[in-house]
Amino acid sequence: MWGALWATESYTPAQQIVIDGAAKDIVLSGSHLIIGTDNGSLQVYDYVQKRFVKKITIPKITDFMGDVIPARVSSVDYMDGRYLLLSDSGKGGYADLRIHENNATRQILSAEDKKPVIKARFVDKDHVLLGYLSNEVSLMELGSKKELYKFQLSESKFSDFALNEDRSLAAFSCESGEIAIVRIKDGKVLKRLSSINLDNVYKVDIKRDYVVGAGQDRRASWYNWKTGKGGFFQASFLVYAAGLSPDASRAAYAMDEQNNITVYNLGLKSKIAVLKGQKSTLNAIIFKDNSTLFSASDDNTVMMWQIK
Repeated sequence: MWGALWATESYTPAQQIVIDGAAKDIVLSGSHLIIGTDNGSLQVYDYVQKRFVKKITIPKITDFMGDVIPARVSSVDYMDGRYLLLSDSGKGGYADLRIHENNATRQILSAEDKKPVIKARFVDKDHVLLGYLSNEVSLMELGSKKELYKFQLSESKFSDFALNEDRSLAAFSCESGEIAIVRIKDGKVLKRLSSINLDNVYKVDIKRDYVVGAGQDRRASWYNWKTGKGGFFQASFLVYAAGLSPDASRAAYAMDEQNNITVYNLGLKSKIAVLKGQKSTLNAIIFKDNSTLFSASDDNTVMMWQIK
C-alpha cells in the first residue's frame, strides 16, 4: 500500500442524467449510455446529443408477497443491434433473460428454466456469459439456450464479473476476495488472484493486463493479472464500485461515505482527482476514455464526469 496524496483537482458532474428509476447497471456503446433500472426498463441515453433515444420496458412481476411490482433490470448490454436485459422473475430467485432486436423483445430464460443468474453480458451477438449466484460461470448460446460449459469457480457467493476490451477474458469476483481470470472461449481459469482483498469484492474491472477490485475490507485493489502482483489504496469506507480506463493507466474507486469517487494514476500510485456530487451508494463506474467517465448509484441520477 502507498500513502495517499492529495488530489490535484476536485470535479462536479459534467452531466446529470435523470432516469425513470434507480440505476442497477450501465454500459457504454459509442455515444450511447445503456442503463438498466429497478423500474423494469432499459433506457438508452445519447450523451453527445444529451437526450434519450430508446426505452425498453418489460412486464411487471409478482413478488413473494403477492404484490405486482416492476422487475429489477440488473444487467444490460448491447451488441450488433441487440439489447440484453437480465431481470428478476419474481419466482424462487430465478432470472429472466430477454433480447430486444428490431423493436421486438423475446424471452430466452424464464423462472421455468430455474437459473439463478445474477449478471449477463454479450460475448458476441449469439453468445452470452452468465454469472450465477453460486459463483458458477457459463457460456450460453442464445439460439439453442445450450450452455457450452458451466462450472463453479469457488464455493464463495458470486459478486461481479467484467469483460476485457475484446471480450476474450472475464474477471470474476466473489465473497472470499478472490478474483479469477477466465478465458471465455473454453472457460479455463488462467489466474486466481487472492493476495490483496480479504473479504467480498463487490465490483471488478479488467483492461489490458490490469484488474481492479472494490472491496468490503475498504481496500481499493489492483493487480497485474499476468504477474499476479498488485497493491491497494486504503479507503475510509466500504469500496462499492471500481473502474479502469481503457489503457489501464487510471483507476477510479468509491472511497468514502460521502460517495465521492477518487481517480488514481496507477503507474504513479497517486491520487489525481476527486469527483463530488454522487447522491447515493455507488454501484457502477465506467470509463469512456482517460478523461470521460460515468457513474451510477442507487438513485435516479447517472453522472457523467470530465477530468483532465
